[in-house]
Amino acid sequence: MMAATVVGTKLDFAIIIAYFVAIFGFGALFARFTRSTRDFFFGGQRYAWWLIAFSAVATTVGSYSFIKYSAVGFQFGMSSTMSYLNDWIVMGLFLLTWLPIIYYSRVASVPEYFERRFDARSRAMATIIILIYMIGYIGINLYTMGVALNAMLGTDIFWSAVAVAVVCSVYVTAGGQTSVIMTDLLQGVLLIVAGLTLFALGLLYLGGFDTFWRLLPEAWRLPMASFNEPHSFHFAGVFWQDGIANNIAFYFMNQGMLLRFLSVRSVRDARKAFLFILIILMPLAALAVANAGWLGKAFVEAGLLPADTAPKKIFVAVAALLCRPGMFGLIMAALIAALMSTIDTLINAVSVVGVNDIYRPYIMRDRSDRHYLRAARVISLAAGGIGIALVPVFAQFKSIYVAHGAFIASVTPPMVVAILLGVFWKRFTPTAAFATLLGGALAVGISIWHPELIAPLAHGVDPAGGFKYMRALYGIAAAGLIGIVVTFITKPKPLAEIQGLVLGTIRAGRERFKGGVVNEHPGTPFVGQLSSIPGERILRLHPNAMSQMNASPGDLLYLADARRWLGGLRSIHATAGEPHDRAEAIILVSGDLIAEGELLVGRKHRAEVIL
Repeated sequence: MMAATVVGTKLDFAIIIAYFVAIFGFGALFARFTRSTRDFFFGGQRYAWWLIAFSAVATTVGSYSFIKYSAVGFQFGMSSTMSYLNDWIVMGLFLLTWLPIIYYSRVASVPEYFERRFDARSRAMATIIILIYMIGYIGINLYTMGVALNAMLGTDIFWSAVAVAVVCSVYVTAGGQTSVIMTDLLQGVLLIVAGLTLFALGLLYLGGFDTFWRLLPEAWRLPMASFNEPHSFHFAGVFWQDGIANNIAFYFMNQGMLLRFLSVRSVRDARKAFLFILIILMPLAALAVANAGWLGKAFVEAGLLPADTAPKKIFVAVAALLCRPGMFGLIMAALIAALMSTIDTLINAVSVVGVNDIYRPYIMRDRSDRHYLRAARVISLAAGGIGIALVPVFAQFKSIYVAHGAFIASVTPPMVVAILLGVFWKRFTPTAAFATLLGGALAVGISIWHPELIAPLAHGVDPAGGFKYMRALYGIAAAGLIGIVVTFITKPKPLAEIQGLVLGTIRAGRERFKGGVVNEHPGTPFVGQLSSIPGERILRLHPNAMSQMNASPGDLLYLADARRWLGGLRSIHATAGEPHDRAEAIILVSGDLIAEGELLVGRKHRAEVIL
């Protein structure tokens, strides 16, 4: 399908092409920091909280976000922010339980957690569900980008998606998680700034906020949607599909988001990143991605845009109206940034699951790390290809919001239930976990052909369309019932076998992560000059520095270049050795660790106790 007109000037297109080239080069630049599968998957677990926060919000704001939430804002108003402002629902569950469990257990993927917590068959089921979830997400994002480029350039939706997928796949394949984090840092800042700039331009165009607010119909000013109507966007459906199923899935089973938090230097920093996202960045993101829809409605009321403007094209229409040549290209580059920052994360996540849960355990065992790194790169390319193949599937939906909601409600409930019961209920058994995943998936599948099964839980929602969202509640209830019943008739794992994997045993996980007793009272960090020593992989400091840090031999330390703006790019984790007797300002580190962390001998570095 081709658009009737082409939006934008040669300058706009030049800026967009330049952005593609810049991101490609920026991502490839950091490929030199990737030498192992640990680097490719986790970025060496070295990064500061602020860097992870900005890159994570770029992952959260996909290309579908600008198009989808602008469309919803255009149709229903301020209630479009509901999906971005309900992450607090999972805050305690994530920060105090799942995050430390997944970090300290050193698992590379969620399916690996399922095998350690339950058994191999649960891992296999979890692998299937998570791959469907992530590859489907790739397809949704690529389709959305195709819609945007079609509206702007008149290009074919499918081939537009192909072009973007190729760029993302190539730089992720080269640099893995490090390239993803660093490019998403840039893209996260761009998409928020561009989105807020568009809102400011819109208010100026209308003559101020008062005029904008007066032009919006009263229903468009309400912060919440109606309880159970219209069937395309209602509070009950958004709560169960997005607030519960999608939020828990996004933070608990979305391998891409988990890899981002697992790339941070410590659990404490990961918590800082999450809180910064929740309190600061998500509200800004909600405003950035939805305001074009609100502005579009005001423009229609003022006679500045046609009333029959298609909701899924309102973002491009508003941007074209407000932006002069060059600025329009920058706004569209932000849209592309949102796409790429989500796609690159998901492609990297698929490679993790592909290598860790399929290739290594079942196809090629006991190979070198270099071999698995090559396999991860091949799988990254394949993930982009499969995502492209799904574009025609999502193109069949009339609304991107409905497509996304229907997909989430259909895929996530069994995994959401299995993870929560596995983490919070020690008695939850391996057999029950497998039954929850398989039985829950079958129950959801049956409801697609027999939607009347959802009716008792649908809160009176019109079955004509609302069941696409309420399927999430139905799936959670069905999977939960299966898990609870099967648990009481089967045998749980001994508590000794699940230490560190369930609530109440996190301390054991911390001690296993460190390899000894945890230092509960670390002192203040120490800054000194780096010097190389031969021998074992340890970090040695002067006794006074050890005292300042309240550190003892055997403690796990984090050493980073003292230039904080690097965000941990040049850093390592190392075990503290016996104190040295050289000058107090000297930090002694083995040559292997210096090379691994890209540290610079002779430059000042900052050491602190992590555990």
